[in-house]
Amino acid sequence: MANLIIEIGNTAVKAACSEGMTLGKTYRYQGEKVMDFIIDILEREKPEVAVIASVYEISQYDEDSFKSRCPDVLILDSAHGDILKANALPPFLTYDRAASIIAARYLFKGHGCTIVDLGTTLTVDTTDTEGNYTGGIISLGCRTRLKALNRYSRRLPLLDSPEMKNFSEISLEGSMVKGVVSGMVFEIEGYVSQNPDNMVVFTGGDAIYFAKRMKKPIFVVCNLVLMGLALIADRYVRKIEK
Repeated sequence: MANLIIEIGNTAVKAACSEGMTLGKTYRYQGEKVMDFIIDILEREKPEVAVIASVYEISQYDEDSFKSRCPDVLILDSAHGDILKANALPPFLTYDRAASIIAARYLFKGHGCTIVDLGTTLTVDTTDTEGNYTGGIISLGCRTRLKALNRYSRRLPLLDSPEMKNFSEISLEGSMVKGVVSGMVFEIEGYVSQNPDNMVVFTGGDAIYFAKRMKKPIFVVCNLVLMGLALIADRYVRKIEK
Protein backbone atom coordinates (compact mmCIF):
# COMPACT_ATOMS: atom_id res chain seq x y z
CA MET A 1 0.00 0.00 0.00
CA ALA A 2 1.22 3.51 -0.81
CA ASN A 3 2.46 5.82 1.91
CA LEU A 4 0.87 9.21 2.47
CA ILE A 5 3.15 12.24 2.78
CA ILE A 6 1.95 15.66 3.87
CA GLU A 7 3.79 18.98 3.98
CA ILE A 8 2.24 21.79 6.04
CA GLY A 9 3.93 24.94 4.75
CA ASN A 10 3.65 28.64 5.50
CA THR A 11 0.78 29.29 3.09
CA ALA A 12 -0.43 25.92 1.80
CA VAL A 13 -0.62 22.20 2.51
CA LYS A 14 0.65 19.70 -0.05
CA ALA A 15 0.07 15.97 0.11
CA ALA A 16 0.76 12.96 -2.07
CA CYS A 17 0.63 9.20 -2.09
CA SER A 18 4.07 7.68 -2.64
CA GLU A 19 5.79 4.38 -3.25
CA GLY A 20 9.52 4.69 -2.81
CA MET A 21 10.48 7.99 -4.46
CA THR A 22 7.56 7.81 -6.89
CA LEU A 23 4.74 10.28 -6.24
CA GLY A 24 1.17 9.36 -7.06
CA LYS A 25 -2.05 11.26 -6.50
CA THR A 26 -1.35 14.75 -5.14
CA TYR A 27 -3.41 17.27 -3.18
CA ARG A 28 -3.07 20.96 -2.40
CA TYR A 29 -5.02 23.01 0.12
CA GLN A 30 -4.84 26.68 1.01
CA GLY A 31 -7.20 27.71 3.77
CA GLU A 32 -7.77 27.82 7.52
CA LYS A 33 -9.09 24.29 8.12
CA VAL A 34 -5.74 22.54 7.75
CA MET A 35 -6.37 19.77 10.28
CA ASP A 36 -9.79 18.98 8.81
CA PHE A 37 -8.16 18.72 5.39
CA ILE A 38 -5.50 16.30 6.67
CA ILE A 39 -8.04 14.14 8.52
CA ASP A 40 -10.16 13.97 5.36
CA ILE A 41 -7.17 12.70 3.34
CA LEU A 42 -6.26 10.14 5.99
CA GLU A 43 -9.81 8.80 6.03
CA ARG A 44 -10.03 8.79 2.23
CA GLU A 45 -6.67 7.18 1.43
CA LYS A 46 -6.43 4.92 4.51
CA PRO A 47 -2.61 4.63 4.43
CA GLU A 48 -0.71 2.26 6.68
CA VAL A 49 2.07 4.85 7.07
CA ALA A 50 1.73 8.65 7.01
CA VAL A 51 4.57 11.16 7.25
CA ILE A 52 3.41 14.65 8.27
CA ALA A 53 5.95 17.48 8.13
CA SER A 54 5.08 20.93 9.44
CA VAL A 55 6.76 24.32 9.67
CA TYR A 56 5.05 24.80 13.03
CA GLU A 57 4.68 22.43 15.97
CA ILE A 58 1.75 20.04 15.78
CA SER A 59 -0.29 19.83 18.98
CA GLN A 60 -0.61 16.58 20.90
CA TYR A 61 -4.37 16.67 20.28
CA ASP A 62 -3.87 16.82 16.50
CA GLU A 63 -1.15 14.18 16.60
CA ASP A 64 -3.46 11.81 18.50
CA SER A 65 -6.23 12.56 16.02
CA PHE A 66 -3.97 11.60 13.11
CA LYS A 67 -2.79 8.43 14.83
CA SER A 68 -6.36 7.33 15.48
CA ARG A 69 -6.88 7.27 11.70
CA CYS A 70 -3.61 5.70 10.57
CA PRO A 71 -1.72 2.72 12.06
CA ASP A 72 1.67 4.43 11.87
CA VAL A 73 2.23 8.22 11.77
CA LEU A 74 5.64 9.90 11.70
CA ILE A 75 5.46 13.55 12.81
CA LEU A 76 8.20 15.88 11.60
CA ASP A 77 8.16 19.26 13.33
CA SER A 78 10.25 21.36 15.71
CA ALA A 79 9.50 18.96 18.58
CA HIS A 80 10.62 15.88 16.64
CA GLY A 81 14.23 16.24 15.55
CA ASP A 82 15.29 12.60 15.24
CA ILE A 83 15.16 12.54 11.44
CA LEU A 84 17.29 15.68 11.24
CA LYS A 85 19.90 14.11 13.49
CA ALA A 86 19.80 10.83 11.57
CA ASN A 87 20.52 12.73 8.35
CA ALA A 88 23.35 14.82 9.85
CA LEU A 89 21.32 18.04 9.53
CA PRO A 90 21.25 20.87 12.11
CA PRO A 91 18.26 21.07 14.48
CA PHE A 92 17.21 24.57 13.39
CA LEU A 93 16.22 23.46 9.89
CA THR A 94 12.52 23.18 9.15
CA TYR A 95 11.53 19.90 7.57
CA ASP A 96 10.68 21.41 4.19
CA ARG A 97 14.30 22.53 3.84
CA ALA A 98 15.54 19.24 5.28
CA ALA A 99 13.43 17.21 2.85
CA SER A 100 14.77 19.23 -0.10
CA ILE A 101 18.34 18.54 1.00
CA ILE A 102 17.65 14.83 1.46
CA ALA A 103 16.06 14.62 -2.01
CA ALA A 104 18.92 16.55 -3.64
CA ARG A 105 21.49 14.27 -2.02
CA TYR A 106 19.67 11.29 -3.55
CA LEU A 107 19.07 12.78 -7.00
CA PHE A 108 22.53 14.33 -7.41
CA LYS A 109 24.69 11.91 -5.47
CA GLY A 110 28.38 12.74 -5.72
CA HIS A 111 27.73 16.39 -6.58
CA GLY A 112 27.61 19.48 -4.42
CA CYS A 113 24.21 21.16 -4.59
CA THR A 114 22.82 24.66 -4.21
CA ILE A 115 19.12 24.28 -3.43
CA VAL A 116 16.98 27.37 -3.96
CA ASP A 117 13.40 27.27 -2.65
CA LEU A 118 11.26 30.10 -3.97
CA GLY A 119 8.07 30.30 -1.96
CA THR A 120 6.78 32.47 0.88
CA THR A 121 10.42 32.71 1.87
CA LEU A 122 13.53 32.46 -0.26
CA THR A 123 15.86 29.84 1.17
CA VAL A 124 19.21 28.76 -0.23
CA ASP A 125 20.94 25.67 1.17
CA THR A 126 24.19 24.05 0.05
CA THR A 127 25.80 20.64 0.30
CA ASP A 128 29.26 19.44 -0.69
CA THR A 129 30.17 16.49 -2.92
CA GLU A 130 29.89 14.15 0.07
CA GLY A 131 26.38 15.35 0.82
CA ASN A 132 27.41 17.27 3.94
CA TYR A 133 25.28 20.31 4.75
CA THR A 134 27.43 23.42 4.43
CA GLY A 135 24.99 26.19 5.35
CA GLY A 136 22.14 28.29 4.08
CA ILE A 137 20.20 31.54 4.17
CA ILE A 138 16.61 32.67 4.70
CA SER A 139 15.23 35.76 3.01
CA LEU A 140 11.87 37.11 1.86
CA GLY A 141 10.08 35.43 -1.03
CA CYS A 142 8.82 37.34 -4.07
CA ARG A 143 5.19 37.80 -3.02
CA THR A 144 6.26 38.53 0.55
CA ARG A 145 8.44 41.38 -0.74
CA LEU A 146 5.60 42.76 -2.84
CA LYS A 147 3.27 42.65 0.18
CA ALA A 148 5.89 44.38 2.34
CA LEU A 149 6.12 47.28 -0.13
CA ASN A 150 2.38 47.79 0.21
CA ARG A 151 2.25 47.36 3.96
CA TYR A 152 5.15 49.64 4.86
CA SER A 153 4.52 52.45 2.40
CA ARG A 154 1.77 55.04 2.08
CA ARG A 155 0.94 54.81 -1.62
CA LEU A 156 2.27 51.60 -3.16
CA PRO A 157 -0.43 49.14 -4.31
CA LEU A 158 -0.74 45.51 -3.25
CA LEU A 159 0.55 43.17 -5.95
CA ASP A 160 0.04 39.43 -5.51
CA SER A 161 2.00 38.23 -8.53
CA PRO A 162 5.37 39.05 -10.13
CA GLU A 163 3.89 38.56 -13.62
CA MET A 164 4.30 41.75 -15.63
CA LYS A 165 1.80 40.97 -18.41
CA ASN A 166 -0.41 43.91 -17.55
CA PHE A 167 2.29 46.28 -16.33
CA SER A 168 4.43 48.62 -18.36
CA GLU A 169 7.91 49.06 -16.91
CA ILE A 170 7.24 52.80 -17.11
CA SER A 171 4.59 52.58 -14.41
CA LEU A 172 4.38 52.36 -10.65
CA GLU A 173 3.44 48.69 -10.67
CA GLY A 174 6.06 47.86 -13.28
CA SER A 175 8.83 49.53 -11.31
CA MET A 176 7.79 47.61 -8.17
CA VAL A 177 7.82 44.25 -9.94
CA LYS A 178 11.08 44.95 -11.75
CA GLY A 179 12.73 46.10 -8.53
CA VAL A 180 11.67 43.02 -6.56
CA VAL A 181 12.34 40.48 -9.31
CA SER A 182 15.67 41.99 -10.39
CA GLY A 183 16.78 42.26 -6.78
CA MET A 184 16.00 38.58 -6.19
CA VAL A 185 17.76 37.52 -9.39
CA PHE A 186 20.92 39.42 -8.38
CA GLU A 187 20.67 37.97 -4.87
CA ILE A 188 20.26 34.37 -6.06
CA GLU A 189 23.04 34.68 -8.63
CA GLY A 190 25.30 35.95 -5.87
CA TYR A 191 24.61 32.91 -3.70
CA VAL A 192 25.04 30.55 -6.67
CA SER A 193 28.39 32.12 -7.61
CA GLN A 194 29.80 31.25 -4.17
CA ASN A 195 29.77 27.56 -5.15
CA PRO A 196 30.29 27.63 -8.94
CA ASP A 197 30.81 23.87 -9.30
CA ASN A 198 27.55 22.95 -7.51
CA MET A 199 24.47 21.61 -9.22
CA VAL A 200 21.79 24.31 -8.90
CA VAL A 201 18.29 23.09 -8.05
CA PHE A 202 15.22 25.34 -7.94
CA THR A 203 11.99 24.35 -6.22
CA GLY A 204 8.92 26.09 -4.79
CA GLY A 205 5.98 27.94 -6.27
CA ASP A 206 8.02 30.57 -8.12
CA ALA A 207 10.78 28.20 -9.30
CA ILE A 208 9.86 28.17 -12.99
CA TYR A 209 9.32 31.94 -13.10
CA PHE A 210 12.82 32.66 -11.75
CA ALA A 211 14.51 29.78 -13.57
CA LYS A 212 13.83 31.55 -16.87
CA ARG A 213 15.76 34.57 -15.59
CA MET A 214 18.95 32.81 -14.53
CA LYS A 215 22.15 32.92 -16.60
CA LYS A 216 23.47 29.58 -15.34
CA PRO A 217 21.76 26.29 -16.35
CA ILE A 218 19.73 24.91 -13.46
CA PHE A 219 17.43 22.02 -12.60
CA VAL A 220 13.82 22.74 -11.66
CA VAL A 221 12.26 20.08 -9.41
CA CYS A 222 8.88 21.46 -8.34
CA ASN A 223 8.08 18.58 -5.97
CA LEU A 224 11.53 18.36 -4.36
CA VAL A 225 10.14 18.63 -0.81
CA LEU A 226 7.55 15.91 -1.41
CA MET A 227 10.22 13.70 -2.98
CA GLY A 228 12.38 14.13 0.12
CA LEU A 229 9.45 13.27 2.37
CA ALA A 230 8.72 10.24 0.17
CA LEU A 231 12.31 9.09 0.70
CA ILE A 232 11.97 9.59 4.47
CA ALA A 233 8.72 7.59 4.41
CA ASP A 234 10.30 4.76 2.41
CA ARG A 235 13.25 4.52 4.80
CA TYR A 236 10.88 4.64 7.78
CA VAL A 237 8.81 1.77 6.36
CA ARG A 238 11.92 -0.32 5.75
CA LYS A 239 13.01 0.32 9.34
CA ILE A 240 9.73 -0.75 10.95
CA GLU A 241 9.53 -3.82 8.72
CA LYS A 242 12.85 -5.19 9.99
